[in-house]
Amino acid sequence: MSSPVTDEQIQALAATAKPFSMAILRWGPQRTMSGANAIELEHQRRMVSLRAAGVITVLCPVDSDTVAGVAVMTVPAEDATAIMAEDPCVRAGMMDCEVHPCHGFPGDTIPE
Repeated sequence: MSSPVTDEQIQALAATAKPFSMAILRWGPQRTMSGANAIELEHQRRMVSLRAAGVITVLCPVDSDTVAGVAVMTVPAEDATAIMAEDPCVRAGMMDCEVHPCHGFPGDTIPE
């Protein structure tokens, strides 16, 4: 671990924070319904399309029996909620989605 972070460093970083939304997708009761694989493929296509369009900035599928994935979205929480309500898996009851406003720091990335 590096040297201790100063109060000034924390304040400087906090001043750069930008608003985002975090969508948390959890597996729902219809996860294994008939036709689930085709619906999930459409969900994946839509999520990757939203990423390509810049609506999703970080897309993280989760390998879990409870959480399906997390997406950091560049739109306000109200818009993100409306976008995710139209998701094929959410509409089919295969996933539930909750959206929270959050903040991120410009330049943060997922390492290659």
